Amino acid sequence: MDALDRKILTELQRDGRLTVTELAARVRLSVSPCHRRLRDLEREGAIRGYRAVVDPAAVGLDFEALVFVTLRWEDADTVTAFEEAVAAVPHVLQAQRLFGEPDYLLRVATADLAAFQQLYDQRLARLPGVQRLTSTLVMKHVVDDRPLPE
Repeated sequence: MDALDRKILTELQRDGRLTVTELAARVRLSVSPCHRRLRDLEREGAIRGYRAVVDPAAVGLDFEALVFVTLRWEDADTVTAFEEAVAAVPHVLQAQRLFGEPDYLLRVATADLAAFQQLYDQRLARLPGVQRLTSTLVMKHVVDDRPLPE
């Protein structure tokens, strides 16, 4: 990946709806080479997809929490079962496996505190292998969906 590919990625992170013509102008390439580089970046997996970024409040999901998960055991079967089960919970927006304690960090969004409590009690606490859940509420987003640095 060279500097021109990184410029293409930077522009697309800023505005994923750019046409190839607009993108080519911004990175100072003609359309054909820009299009070729774009397809190469997609094929190689540097660009994983395109999507709309939706405001959670606009769809009634203005309550967000971070949930720290500690597993009872960390054997391969427990980890696999937990990861498959957590991936099936629609309100879990992100899930990261961590080094050390706790084992996982989940970012969840719900309509309100009551909906979060229901999700917590009926889904999250019942995930396979869970020993302990600890939650903290998100007050505000200071840095959100920042493009990757060049």
